[in-house]
Amino acid sequence: MKIKYTVLISLLTISLIILPVGCVNKAPKNNEEEQPMHKLAKMNTPVFWAEGHPGKLDRENWKIEVKGLCENPTTFTWQDLQKLPKTTVNGRLTSVTRWSVNGDWGGVKLSDILDYVKASPSVKYVRFWSHDLVYDTSIPIDIALKEKTLLAWEFDKELLTEDYGGPVRAFVPYLWGYKSAKSVVKIELIDKYIPGYWEKRGYTDDANIEAGPCRDINEGGKVKHIPDGEVKEFLD
Repeated sequence: MKIKYTVLISLLTISLIILPVGCVNKAPKNNEEEQPMHKLAKMNTPVFWAEGHPGKLDRENWKIEVKGLCENPTTFTWQDLQKLPKTTVNGRLTSVTRWSVNGDWGGVKLSDILDYVKASPSVKYVRFWSHDLVYDTSIPIDIALKEKTLLAWEFDKELLTEDYGGPVRAFVPYLWGYKSAKSVVKIELIDKYIPGYWEKRGYTDDANIEAGPCRDINEGGKVKHIPDGEVKEFLD
């Protein structure tokens, strides 16, 4: 079921004023030696895990299963992903909660993954599953095949931490950020749409980015205005 964002945007516009830039659900502390602060953290990029922060994840033993409508279903290890052609794109992750962060995202194009598994012409949607298989979301195949849609593991040449969806996350700058699933462990190639975690809770299925106020994380959370669609520039 789709809902209109008129009321939601009004509430979020108010939240731009009353909420701190360094947002919600910060990662739990642990007893490991403290690592240098990630650039995303230095910019106070919000941290949010709807299903709860996963804690420390094992990058070296990370696996992503790709299955469904394809000739060559494959489970990619971290090492397998590193052997594929790497792509770096400049783009913005833009949250429906009205913040946006720009940088160089590095990883493998989702289209390359689909080519590798020999996706069927009948595929209409690509469904992502996050760590622990609680969070899922789906994107149309035409969005999946776009140049900037990645399985990303880097931001500005730094490996993504668990706070920001590491070891490997979807990066889909064309849609609201809830389509850019974090810590991806499974990808399903399907021929019909299946609502995901947030979509079942009232977020729009298409996740088209809508014009309005938005905090620019790269400029300290300054409130600016964005047009409809992928955020390539601000209107002010």
